[in-house]
Amino acid sequence: MKNQLIFCPLGGSGEIGMNMNLFAYGKPDNQKWIIVDIGVTFADESIPGVDLIYPDPGFIVDKKDDLLGIVLTHAHEDHIGAITHIWPKLKCKIYATPFTSILITEKFKEKKIDISAHLQIVQLNGKINLEPFKIEFITLTHSILEPNGLKIDTPAGSILHTGDWKCDPNPLIGDKIDENRLKKIGNEGVLAMICDSTNVFSAGRAGSESDVRKNLLKVVDRLKKKIIVTSFASNVARMETIFYCAEKSNRKISLVGRSMHRIYKAAKQCGYLNNVMDPIDSRDAKNISKEKIIYLCTGSQGEPMGAMMRIINKTHPDVFIESGDAVIFSSKIIPGNEKKLYNLHNKLVKEGIEVISEEDEFVHVSGHPNREDLRDMYKWIKPRSVIPVHGEHRHMLEHISFAKEMQVPYPVKVQNGDIVKLYPGEKPEVYDKAPSGRLYVDGNISVDEDAKSIKERKNLSNNGFMDVTIIINSKGNICKKPILNFKGLPVNENDEFIFGLEEQIENTTKIFSLGNKKQEVNIIDAIKTACRKYSKEKTGKRPIMNINLVRL
Repeated sequence: MKNQLIFCPLGGSGEIGMNMNLFAYGKPDNQKWIIVDIGVTFADESIPGVDLIYPDPGFIVDKKDDLLGIVLTHAHEDHIGAITHIWPKLKCKIYATPFTSILITEKFKEKKIDISAHLQIVQLNGKINLEPFKIEFITLTHSILEPNGLKIDTPAGSILHTGDWKCDPNPLIGDKIDENRLKKIGNEGVLAMICDSTNVFSAGRAGSESDVRKNLLKVVDRLKKKIIVTSFASNVARMETIFYCAEKSNRKISLVGRSMHRIYKAAKQCGYLNNVMDPIDSRDAKNISKEKIIYLCTGSQGEPMGAMMRIINKTHPDVFIESGDAVIFSSKIIPGNEKKLYNLHNKLVKEGIEVISEEDEFVHVSGHPNREDLRDMYKWIKPRSVIPVHGEHRHMLEHISFAKEMQVPYPVKVQNGDIVKLYPGEKPEVYDKAPSGRLYVDGNISVDEDAKSIKERKNLSNNGFMDVTIIINSKGNICKKPILNFKGLPVNENDEFIFGLEEQIENTTKIFSLGNKKQEVNIIDAIKTACRKYSKEKTGKRPIMNINLVRL
């Protein structure tokens, strides 16, 4: 039986976020595996009480004895955010460059896990040998420090896993994309390229952070007022740009939000941001005149606990905003967040605050490749096969069309759980399916998508809750009226509804002998049914019911 080379995405294919990819090599009954990236996505309001979602790792957990390690391309949450949730089930080695290593070490510290014995720091452009995989980290450019593509050499051939990338001719922080190395890799032959699809619909080039810097300085120079800039904390180049704009416009800068301080500290630790002024504490910034200060805040996507939302809601203890101030949203509006952010913008404008976003000024540039950037990568790598990832199905289908346009012989469209045989065979093909799915972080506990707690909370959110307490005396008669408690039902102090409900309960209990304890389950079920039916008729809601029978 021949050795096989396998690719299997458990997350990030058919969606943007939650990236988790598996590679395997060996005979079908004796394969060695690696994981590339292990990320989260963020829940929306349709899943109340849940913030984070990550791929179900069950398929690879079952193979953990043959797992050689987790290799991380970069430190964005959609590539590392699930590591503290999944790693305890795997207990394997982790490989990452210095900046990413610092951030995941902090994540494990929060969980009170010492990861140092399992974490191997890989220097930029470094190599690791996880036999039968020989992996080379290739410096790329993206919207975070130290983004890497991975050249994965196997006995069957080489794979290029791009991770997230773009072509930035002047990235401001970090090296330029290693074009010469990529060309050399292409000339050596690439069996398959696993490639970012995020901006496949966008013509031209993604653009450079240096161009954003020039325009942001113009914007800051014309604003003779207090300025609050909100951006992704992970974009250290953008952070440095705001420091640069503050210095050039003779302003002080204050960082606001836990993530902003965490990323700033990690970047300094790795030798970045050495030539910027020291930020001042937000408590001290209150004493500086408004035209002499810039605040750089988290919460650019309107996150409820982000610094920006707390400032707007006037619940932040140190940063205040008022009519005449300006807010610059130096970030992309992530698809799905449009309504939330436009409401935020409208609230600010209504209060007399100037709002500047990517829609009216050049204050943001994407970290992902537009079509011309993709074209360059294809020309350098010349892959035999392309597997688009990091995109919704529409992105990946368009990426397949683009790959055909670029004369790639064998593009393959995948979705989470597809097992692709890259070798042997005339061409790569999806030949099997791995179990895949999502796990929700519900408080501190990970639960399945169809967990009872999630279903109940959705039901509560939609239909409300009704609690009925019936007191039964020693003779088996109802003592006084039932005690009613409603949550989330549109009834308030509606006497008509309450009287009608009491009547339904009384009529239902008459059917049963309340003195017979063996009848309790039947009584409770009958009261639940009657109350829910009555509520549906009167309010349109079928609440979750709790019935208490209290015997004196």
